[in-house]
Amino acid sequence: MDPILPFQDVQQGMSGTAYTVVDSSGIIRSFDVDIVGNMDNGKGSSRMIMARARGPVIEQAGGILQGMSGSPVYIDGRLVGAVAAGIKDMTPYTFFITPIEDMTPLWSMPDTKNKTHLHTINLKKVAADKAREEALAQEEARKKETKGDNVILNRLMDVIKEAREDIKARTAEEKASGEQESSAETSDATAAEDTAAEKDKAKETATDPAETAADAAVSEPAAGSNGTQAEESSTPAADTASSSQPAVGEKKDVLFLSGFNQASMDFLQKNVSLGQKFSLMPMGAPGSGDTPTTRYNATLEPGSAVGVAIVYGDFAVGATGTVTAVDGKNILAFGHPFLHRGNVNYFMTDAKVVGTISGQSNGMKIANIGNIIGRINQDRETGIAGRLGDFPSVVPVKVHVKDTGLNRDVEYGARIAYDEDFLPELSGGIAYAAMSKTSDTLGGSTANVHFTIRTNATSSGRFERSNMFYNVADVGQIAVGELMQAMNIICSNPEQESDIVDVQVDISMESGRKTATLLSAVPDKTVVHPGETVRFTTTIKPYRRDKETLLIPYRVPDTAPEGLLSLEVRGGGVMPVTQLKLLQQTGLDLLVQEDKTQTTKDKLQSLKQAGRNNDIVIAPGASPVILSEKDQRKAVKEATAAAKRAAEEAKNKPKKFSFSVQKKAEQTGETKFSTNYIIDNVIHTSLQVERK
Repeated sequence: MDPILPFQDVQQGMSGTAYTVVDSSGIIRSFDVDIVGNMDNGKGSSRMIMARARGPVIEQAGGILQGMSGSPVYIDGRLVGAVAAGIKDMTPYTFFITPIEDMTPLWSMPDTKNKTHLHTINLKKVAADKAREEALAQEEARKKETKGDNVILNRLMDVIKEAREDIKARTAEEKASGEQESSAETSDATAAEDTAAEKDKAKETATDPAETAADAAVSEPAAGSNGTQAEESSTPAADTASSSQPAVGEKKDVLFLSGFNQASMDFLQKNVSLGQKFSLMPMGAPGSGDTPTTRYNATLEPGSAVGVAIVYGDFAVGATGTVTAVDGKNILAFGHPFLHRGNVNYFMTDAKVVGTISGQSNGMKIANIGNIIGRINQDRETGIAGRLGDFPSVVPVKVHVKDTGLNRDVEYGARIAYDEDFLPELSGGIAYAAMSKTSDTLGGSTANVHFTIRTNATSSGRFERSNMFYNVADVGQIAVGELMQAMNIICSNPEQESDIVDVQVDISMESGRKTATLLSAVPDKTVVHPGETVRFTTTIKPYRRDKETLLIPYRVPDTAPEGLLSLEVRGGGVMPVTQLKLLQQTGLDLLVQEDKTQTTKDKLQSLKQAGRNNDIVIAPGASPVILSEKDQRKAVKEATAAAKRAAEEAKNKPKKFSFSVQKKAEQTGETKFSTNYIIDNVIHTSLQVERK
């Protein structure tokens, strides 16, 4: 790392040089910096250095732009700090520097993220070991082929070997006498080659047509910071201050997205917390059309562009900035926070600067994130820190969307850096974006959604859920809700941090409306006994189609009291009438009241067993007849007695545990019958229960 100029030694009137990438050439350009003065707001506050930028590069760019944050500032070859912030709507030539002394402590802060309970495999090491084994096997095979049984050939080789040894012995003295001279010639040749290489490199840099005279100064800090050219990269906008307190580094207000169309960007803006806090801007896909990869031996230097991402792949969410300092594999960048979330687990990427855009009082450097090169582990007030060659824990998300109307069948893939606060929202946002891009419509349509989450939050190691959705406009808005709900349950596990291996989402879409209305449900018998099975002839009327008749079996609950048993026949997604009445009378919605006694496994099981929109559910419901006070007391008394009898019977039977949805339904007097339509209403029927 370059030598540091302490904050207290920085004086008004000093001049220095800053370095950044401003165009697609990837060359680190320099611009002049004049120190205006130091700002120290006291203990616990961020220190800043006020400065002005000048020079051809800055004049051409239009000032200090969003995206230059992190650009290192040097005075007399000593690192002062990072370009960090400006003042919104003020001159873009005046800015603030975060002292490097306040950034280096990020390297020593605790890093407890990126832990997992799952067994992990170093794929790079496995691949290297396999390649080494294959090479050894090929060498052994070659030796066997060349060894042979040809005695004459073997003897000939022995003779040649003996002759060579004899020649060596006879000329040993001559070689010894000329060894010193030969060694000197070799050293001179090597030095000449190195000098030629350096000249070629200098010539290549000097002859770049885009380079100006001011760029020659780039070699000064580069001499102590690994060269003069940065790897092409994208840098997120350097923040512009939103208040008159410039001493506080400004929060980043722009997130860059790739792979998201306008509808999915609107979805993120409205439904994802990040979208509500930041402006969202489209950027190029990772790799700018090339297949993005993981680079294991990447290098960065002060002034290089660097990216940070929380989603990477066919969809990406992140930002770009400039590297401030490098110490071995450790890097510092930005000079201000990214999301300001402390110890984090984000992708570090290289990047490709596209160009700059400037306005009267501000501007932006546009860039695309590139290959994964490491991990960002600190996101603090004074900047971000990370390490090259280390990589974050991720959750792969794969979304397969089939649109029957457009005859499209597309698969999408992305990796989300493991962050429990963002996983539920971003997994849903990715699924929505995949649907929106494939169907290319916000009109009414129907979607069948099935998703699988592999996680240690369940005993089986996976959670699966299927459902069917219809909406008159943009069905994706509601179709991803259950995925987000399941991910939220897992990520908010109060017992421990749950590991999520991956998420697979399969979606089938078709234009039009596939809903149906229940018309009638007629039982094959009206007088029944507890535990008896009744068959309901159920008639439904699909939207703009002919009526259909279904035969649905229903088992009378063992605890059903004698008398009238009122039943609801409804769609699985329709709120039960009893809960609806309670909501109307008291304003209390039982559906949103969280049961604090439930474990994460219980909550996931409840979601799995919840009625689907295309289910017909038959279950005990509110009585269509208003009972008198006397009849109500009688009904309560009979229900209590029936419950006691069931409890006594249970004592005499061996306990059985089952996780079958159908078994659970039978125990609660609920039957579910799957259809090809979304059932949109509820009807009532009844049975007369007689106890033997």
